[in-house]
Amino acid sequence: MAQLTLLFTVFLCAIITTPLAERVRIPQPVLMTMIGIVLALLPFVPNISIEPELILPLVLPPLIYASAQRSTARYYWQNARVIVLLAVVLVLLTTAVVAGAMHWITPAMPVAAAVALGALISPPDPIAAGAVAQSVGLPRRLLGILETEGLFNDVTALVVYGLAIDAVVTGHFSTAHAALRLLLSAVLALVFGIGIGWLSGKLMALLSDATLQVGLSLLVPFAAYVLADQLHGSGVLAVLVCALWINDRAVGADDVAFRLVGSAFWDVVELLISGMAFGLIGLEWSTVLHEAGRTWPSMIGDAALVIVVVVGVRFLWLLPGSWFAAWLDRRLGRREDVTPLGWRESVVLWWAGMRGVASVALALAIPFTVHGGAAFPLRYEVVFIAFSVVIFTLVVQGMTLPLVVRWAGLSRDQSAEDHEERRLWYRASRAGLMRLKEMAANEELPEELVDRLKQRQVDRLARSRPDLYDEQQREEWRKRVKVVKTLRRVEGEMLAASREEMQVARTEPGADPELVDRVIRTLDLRSER
Repeated sequence: MAQLTLLFTVFLCAIITTPLAERVRIPQPVLMTMIGIVLALLPFVPNISIEPELILPLVLPPLIYASAQRSTARYYWQNARVIVLLAVVLVLLTTAVVAGAMHWITPAMPVAAAVALGALISPPDPIAAGAVAQSVGLPRRLLGILETEGLFNDVTALVVYGLAIDAVVTGHFSTAHAALRLLLSAVLALVFGIGIGWLSGKLMALLSDATLQVGLSLLVPFAAYVLADQLHGSGVLAVLVCALWINDRAVGADDVAFRLVGSAFWDVVELLISGMAFGLIGLEWSTVLHEAGRTWPSMIGDAALVIVVVVGVRFLWLLPGSWFAAWLDRRLGRREDVTPLGWRESVVLWWAGMRGVASVALALAIPFTVHGGAAFPLRYEVVFIAFSVVIFTLVVQGMTLPLVVRWAGLSRDQSAEDHEERRLWYRASRAGLMRLKEMAANEELPEELVDRLKQRQVDRLARSRPDLYDEQQREEWRKRVKVVKTLRRVEGEMLAASREEMQVARTEPGADPELVDRVIRTLDLRSER
């Protein structure tokens, strides 16, 4: 019961800290981590008890699925160079340098154990980076780079981590086997991701109710992750591919109810699970200190050195990496809108490389013993250093990232976003107007109806591109807008009165609540429109 109470407390904190983070101007993941640390230090709060091997399957699939819904496969293809430079090369480079540093300062630690440490702390967390970057108003292009890097770097890190742990436990390692396993992991993930995405799309087409479709979408990421992981594929990549397949191919333009219900549902899921994940990071800190015992003060120096290495390698790689990408773009005649263009952007990307729940889960999942029954070499030190890196990057870098963004003079260009949104609205309105002309030519529509719909669509065109109309046309449009606003206000009051009446009807004797709720839902959708 104490564990369940603690879990509900963390969920409650995840909800409360969302508006609180905006007021105190501390990113919500950072605030949840700090609250977790405070809870862990309270003597009456029990130690969290979650099996380490369950953390990744329970946390990563829904968070990756929710994040992937906001993107497309083409977008990731356009960012292929970012994925290679940051999510593959930088992860391998960080792993190698951390392993070398640890073996140098702690010769007693086997190379494979040092590689496992490097692999589990090398990938920045996409949820932490995305949430913190959004809270500081980072430009969308840089935010997209962070999310792209975060979603793909776990694929590389998890495979390297698994190989290193196997090498420590069994005492055997093969470079050829490692390369083959990395390739096989990606191929299997693609196969399972596409297969489950295709099957899910077929099932959703059979389910006409949006609630059932969204319920199925909750099961899909877990199925993709577990199936791929059990068959030695990348569960992270399988979930990502599955989500992109469903969004691009299974969800049609007319699936309005599914998008409305699904969007609200996944917002809630992402809020609660991400809050729980970062609260868990703080709560596990006391467990780590307990396992380290009285030796943890002597490991602070080693942890500080690894932090410097992790942060320094990212900095030293990003600047030449961005310059190389820009040079390659110029040589190939490509656009540079998906790579950092200058040193200021590279500095922000460097400082935004926060570690998170994946690193914590991998650290806790390190086995206690190897084959033969001997203890895993220096496990307590590996876990302590891993948590130190996570806490530092989340709390210190997370809280100071707004200062770095302001120093670099980078902020979201709201005017450019508004202009792009108006351009999209113009395209959408033109498409609707063209469809109206086709229907008017092919069907016997009442002229009054055609004129009314045409005028409404022209008003939308004028709202999105007022520069295409002269002053007299704009003035006429303003008058019509005023009338429409009055109409909407009055209609809104009418719908509110209707909803209030249905609320009264719901409590009357003999009323069927389900029928009343059906009417209220229709009224709500009309209000939303």
